[in-house]
Amino acid sequence: MTLFLITFAIIGFVILMMSVGVIFGRPAIKGTCGGLNGGDCICAQKCEKRLKLEAEGKA
Repeated sequence: MTLFLITFAIIGFVILMMSVGVIFGRPAIKGTCGGLNGGDCICAQKCEKRLKLEAEGKA
């Protein structure tokens, strides 16, 4: 039972820390602009790859 409570407390702490990051409006997670299955780009500044894909799609 002690192990369960310790694990529960650790997971709760991690969730709390993630929610604090969201509350303070941190920027979007850095990474590729592609999204899943070519989804919409949520990047503040689009990368070269995304700009190229959008230019080809509109042409």
